[in-house]
Amino acid sequence: MPSYLEQLTPKQVARAIGVSEASLKRWCNRGIIASVRTGGGHRRVPLSAVVQFLRESGRQLVRPEILGLPPATGNGRMVCCRALSQLGDALVACDDEQFQRVIFDLYLSRHSIADICDKVIAPAFRAMGEQWQHGALEVYQERRGVEICQRTLHRLYPMLPCFEDDAPRAFGGSLEGDPYVLPTTMAELVLKQAGWRAASYGAGLPVASLCEAVRTVRPRLVWLSVSAAFEPEPFLERYRQLYDVAHENAAALVVGGRWLTAEIRSYMHFSAHCDTMNHLVAFARTLYTPPPSARAALCRELSS
Repeated sequence: MPSYLEQLTPKQVARAIGVSEASLKRWCNRGIIASVRTGGGHRRVPLSAVVQFLRESGRQLVRPEILGLPPATGNGRMVCCRALSQLGDALVACDDEQFQRVIFDLYLSRHSIADICDKVIAPAFRAMGEQWQHGALEVYQERRGVEICQRTLHRLYPMLPCFEDDAPRAFGGSLEGDPYVLPTTMAELVLKQAGWRAASYGAGLPVASLCEAVRTVRPRLVWLSVSAAFEPEPFLERYRQLYDVAHENAAALVVGGRWLTAEIRSYMHFSAHCDTMNHLVAFARTLYTPPPSARAALCRELSS
């Protein structure tokens, strides 16, 4: 599969979406599709601007491979119920290309990343875990599925719109002893889409290091994913250290993860507990909401 080109020429974009180069340049001039100029004065179109245009206008991709996407991506609207079945099949078959096609089709069909995570990726992995418990899958299939998903999520980064200059910072991860990386990667992506300067610091972080990051970065929001099973007392002691530092530095601390039962949470202080990525986005919007884009209205006008 071809790699992404984060900056494309007008000719490449025109071929990818099936319009004339002249039309594409007119749309750039009107601000319908964002573009930049190189030092030599040549126009370039960021991949994020192309994807945003496709999402907002409802246009289909004609040559997805030009954008580095799997063949047949973006040829029609994808719904979550159909996507869940297809994604589950791709996970079992360790089919990297099919997995990516499903995720990109969902994103191009205007589904939020939070919905993609909550309604498709999470239930697909839950079903895979149940199959493994019943001996219907091998460990290598689950491990390969995680690798495929992680790589696909990272390929969404250059498709996301740029954040505003005043966007607040957010970061998060999981504590030492918790190796699960997908939840914190998802959290980063959904917050980026919500307009935050978000960064996942990965899995298995010593609490002292997370505390130092809070003091250094001074984020507005910190998330902690807790998916692994811990001994309650040592976990709560480490968690209290993080909460105290977050509180001292005016950072909202958001927690989530399958291990955080109601009983465990009763011993914890936090700004919010989130069962889903949509819960995380909803809480983040109480702290910051980026201004609406005028470009979206122009795209809708063009497609009407």
